[in-house]
Amino acid sequence: MSLKDKINTDLAASMKNKDAVRTETLRSIRAEILKMDKSGLNREMTKEEEVQLLSRQVKMRKESIELFEANNRSDLADKEKLQLEIISEYLPKQLSREEAESIISNVIAEFGTTTDKDFGKVMSASMKHLKGKIDGKIIQEIVKGKLG
Repeated sequence: MSLKDKINTDLAASMKNKDAVRTETLRSIRAEILKMDKSGLNREMTKEEEVQLLSRQVKMRKESIELFEANNRSDLADKEKLQLEIISEYLPKQLSREEAESIISNVIAEFGTTTDKDFGKVMSASMKHLKGKIDGKIIQEIVKGKLG
C-alpha cells in the first residue's frame, strides 16, 4: 500500500474517531503528497520520495518544537511533539546511533580515508545508506567525529 493510500485510510479513521491532532497531522501530510502529485510527475512517488517527504515534515516539527520551547510556549511544543510521533509512525524504523556509527565506519573503510578533507565524499556516501533512517545532524556529528 502506498503512503498516499495509507494516509487516506488513516485520515478517514481518525476523522471517525474524532482525533483532532491525528486528523490535522495526516491532513498536512496529505497536502504535501497532493503538492507532489500536482508538480507534474505523472507517476506514483517512490519509497525514497515518500521518506523524503516525511523527513521534511519531521524536520519542520523539530524546528517548531525548538522555537516554541525557547519562547516558553509548552502548549504548542506539546502539540508539535504529538504530531512528530504520528509522522514517525510512517517512517522506516529508525537506526540507533551505534548502528549508524557501524555503517559510517564501513563507508570510511571503503574510501580508506581518515582525514577531514574527504568529509564531503564520506558524508555523501553515508547519506545514501542512512537517509530517512536517522537524523542528518547525527550522521554529520558521527562523520566529523570519525574524521576529525
